[in-house]
Amino acid sequence: MSLTATDIERIAHLARIRVTPDEVVQVQAKLDGIFKLIDEMQAVNTQGVQPMSHGLDMVLRLRDDVATAANERDKFQKNAPQSAEGYFLVPKVIE
Repeated sequence: MSLTATDIERIAHLARIRVTPDEVVQVQAKLDGIFKLIDEMQAVNTQGVQPMSHGLDMVLRLRDDVATAANERDKFQKNAPQSAEGYFLVPKVIE
């Protein structure tokens, strides 16, 4: 897929990017290179290749999911202007 100078100018306009006529040629060459790379990658046979969640084949050490901090809600609510039943009371913002 190759883009024309008109395509580049239209894309730049839609993206609200100011592109000078000299830059149009440079951008066109860079985008054509990107499209060429995409075509090369799509030509690779990936049949039978298992998807990976990470680029490196590694196993992460996981820790137990346990609470490490004490519940200090009552302590924090002592400074609140208003609280009730363990909740902070705030003015209504949306009706």
